[in-house]
Amino acid sequence: MVKIMPGASPTTPSDSLASQPNQAANPRWRVLAVFSLGFLVSYIFRGVNLGFAPFLTRELGLSAADLGLLTSFYFLGFACAQLPAGILLDRYGPRRTEAALLLLAVAGSLVFAFAPGMAGLAAGRAMIGVGVSVCLGAAIQALSMWFPLSRMPLLNGLVMAIGGLGAVVVGSPLSWLLAWTDWRTISVGLAALSFAMAVLLWFGVPDARRPGKETFAEQLRGTRLILVSEKFWRVVPLTLLNQGIFLAVQTLWVSAFMRDVQGLAPSEGARLVSVIGFAMMAGCVGAGWAARHLERRGVSLYAFAGFGMIGFIVVQLLLMARLPFVPLAVLWAAYGVFGSSGILTYALLARRFPDALIGRATTAMTLTVFLATFVFQVGIGFVLDFWPSSGGRYPVVAHWVVWGGLVGLQVVAAGWYLMEKRGGKV
Repeated sequence: MVKIMPGASPTTPSDSLASQPNQAANPRWRVLAVFSLGFLVSYIFRGVNLGFAPFLTRELGLSAADLGLLTSFYFLGFACAQLPAGILLDRYGPRRTEAALLLLAVAGSLVFAFAPGMAGLAAGRAMIGVGVSVCLGAAIQALSMWFPLSRMPLLNGLVMAIGGLGAVVVGSPLSWLLAWTDWRTISVGLAALSFAMAVLLWFGVPDARRPGKETFAEQLRGTRLILVSEKFWRVVPLTLLNQGIFLAVQTLWVSAFMRDVQGLAPSEGARLVSVIGFAMMAGCVGAGWAARHLERRGVSLYAFAGFGMIGFIVVQLLLMARLPFVPLAVLWAAYGVFGSSGILTYALLARRFPDALIGRATTAMTLTVFLATFVFQVGIGFVLDFWPSSGGRYPVVAHWVVWGGLVGLQVVAAGWYLMEKRGGKV
């Protein structure tokens, strides 16, 4: 049975692999590339309804609340799969677990493509969510097996940056595709892409040596140790709000905010959605690089991650203020940079728990993030529907109420996060 030890991080297989750079170099970088591509597929699925939304609304006559509910079934399926997926990751390893689950994403994308109505679309989205539920957790676990833990902030940033290409794809490129073909055909194409990714994972990456398998009862005890750990719950509230709000807005509601509050045309909004995606990529890599170098100068990863997530709160306030002298592209780029800062806390978890628990620790974190995303995506639509819409547009005050409430929640969570820092437990 694995125990959580206080103090220094336990020795992991990645340490022994790191001591043999010549033998492990090529497999390492192949592992990084392939698992990052898997996360890219996940991110495309995550945000694709941003482009599909106008077509789904016209075909099905959906309200804002209906659209939020439909889109959020992806996040609900994703969240519900996290704890079982964490056990599968720690038992069977990231390669086999992710490849097998991606086949469910293939089926879900086909169900979505051929669904005649709301029920089929929702079922397809939920299946997709379960199917890609381990793409991030598997990548983090695989990298922790092949690389030293000191490199994890930068490596996690690289994974997020490559995955962030998906946020770029669902902007202008998706708009161009939808002018050429329909959303059902694109969904079939995504099913084919997912199948190709599953094959690449199964045959294209090696397995690292892992600790001996625990019994199922021991795995459940390990999961319980994570869920009752103060070290886990100290970082979770602000992380789930940072990531949950960013994902809920970026993958569905950002276009409505740009249209209703900032008066942008759809083409302008699509370009800025791609700006957010590129900025998120740059932020992931830049934050990972900066975290590693700042740690050498005495700035803890905990403190730096907190700075980024609090910076996200500031950027949201600036967007609400509609400052005329700050270009919108700059503000939305900052939104992407600081909105990605919560990813740094995954590297914190990799240090706080033994290697045998990393899969479950990361998926437990992801569970909270995607439950929050589900709640926020549905909740934003529900709140907007309190105001009458005109041609699908909502009054500015409706968006202010939504964003003001979200910012307030983050401020409270930031206070909880900073309490550990003040207590010297960084």
